[in-house]
Amino acid sequence: MLYLWVKAFHIIFVVAWMAGMLIFPRYKLHQVKSQPGEPLFETMKEASVKLRRIIITPAMILVWVLGLLMIALNQSLLTQGWMHAKLALVFILSGFHGYLISLGRKVDAATGEVSARKLQILNELPFVIMIAVVILVIVKPF
Repeated sequence: MLYLWVKAFHIIFVVAWMAGMLIFPRYKLHQVKSQPGEPLFETMKEASVKLRRIIITPAMILVWVLGLLMIALNQSLLTQGWMHAKLALVFILSGFHGYLISLGRKVDAATGEVSARKLQILNELPFVIMIAVVILVIVKPF
């Protein structure tokens, strides 16, 4: 029964993390399209900081903690190929999380290094990775 509770909360925090990862680049895109000091720039800057501190980073940490707890409770998961692929994608997504935060700080500093086009493209990556993870977990192709 404990395993199912851990799994349920793991999924809840995956949803929160993915929601944040999908909206964060959008906030930064609006910020890039405005000028420092303008209300939109400052609003998106503040909103993205809150999103990162309150939702994205805590959710990622809880996804990892609960995921590792699920593995500890059911160690046979590590013998399955789909789990190895899933973990690889979650590592990539975690690295992407850090990359987005880094880009966000550049946007906040108004360095001009981050283009709107780059943010539009990066906005899609978490969704593509999430699709692959869901297919691996549900279909278990290998």
